[in-house]
Amino acid sequence: MPRKDSHRVASRGPGILERLAKGVVLGDGGYLLELEKRGYVQAGPFTPEVVLEHPSAVKELHQEFLDAGAEVLQSLAFYASKEKLATTGFADRVGEINRAAVRLAREVAGKRALVAANLSLTWMYDPKDGASSDKVRALFDEQLNAQLRESPDFVIAETFSWLGEALLAVERIEKTGLPSMVTMSFDKNPMSYDGSTPAECARALRNAGADVVGVNCLRNPLLLLPIAAEMRKAVTGFVACQPTAYRTPPDIPDFTATNFRTRRKPSSFPGARWARTPPRRNRSGSTTSDRAAAPCRSMSGRWPAPWGKPRPTGRGVWTTTSRCPRTSSTGTTPDERARRPSRTLAIHTST
Repeated sequence: MPRKDSHRVASRGPGILERLAKGVVLGDGGYLLELEKRGYVQAGPFTPEVVLEHPSAVKELHQEFLDAGAEVLQSLAFYASKEKLATTGFADRVGEINRAAVRLAREVAGKRALVAANLSLTWMYDPKDGASSDKVRALFDEQLNAQLRESPDFVIAETFSWLGEALLAVERIEKTGLPSMVTMSFDKNPMSYDGSTPAECARALRNAGADVVGVNCLRNPLLLLPIAAEMRKAVTGFVACQPTAYRTPPDIPDFTATNFRTRRKPSSFPGARWARTPPRRNRSGSTTSDRAAAPCRSMSGRWPAPWGKPRPTGRGVWTTTSRCPRTSSTGTTPDERARRPSRTLAIHTST
């Protein structure tokens, strides 16, 4: 299928394709994991209602990436499809969440960076069910219709394990007239779930009309770059590489298959200590706020703020309901976070 280039126009200034024509473009990533670490996103669902509930936290992280040199800010709309948001009770706020995600990125980016709309895997695609394709199309269209109202510069569709679902994303983005970047994600075996190699995925996405193809998530730079190199050899044009910032052993390339979080250990603390001592206050040492919150959840069955009435103090201190003692976490001030932001790099290379 021949590619269509006549409609590729950026919304303001030099667009992503013009910038890539001049060299490497640096992006951002990993928002949900970093915001979860700071206590604003629920682990498990990892849905982005934080853009409505704590917009200042999202903007703070956008600003950190911008100050670190990012030339593209991604809208935090990962897992913002209706079906995924339904798992956390936000299915009726799809439009609000998707618009807010782009708007927050735009407010921070100003004229310093491009803003990318965002689509991701839906968990609704089933190659054995023909009706699932139309369902995925509808989910993508709903997100795009909302995000485009805030005028993003291009669209990133990411973290697809099924090539078939990634091709549906290309199809829907093509209808918007915006440039597209579409990336696959590979867990233990570098094959898509429908049996295509990285090179085959890259060719299929490029032929379908994607302006930038590539690979993202799950693997660290050392394990992801060989896959990007395979794609580089398979296609002309631009290739994206967005590794994670987690170290993994060679035999477990997917960081989600490792013990990359230690929340279970803090959550077991109350069972040993509080069973013998009436709980008044649990003071954790130098740690992150999600780990400080874990003991509270294990005792009460609920997370403290921001999942209750959110009142983060900016010093890593949770203000919670009466059902939980206050938990505090030192060593995670905004200044310290700004000095050591969690960064995932997106390197887009051309021939």
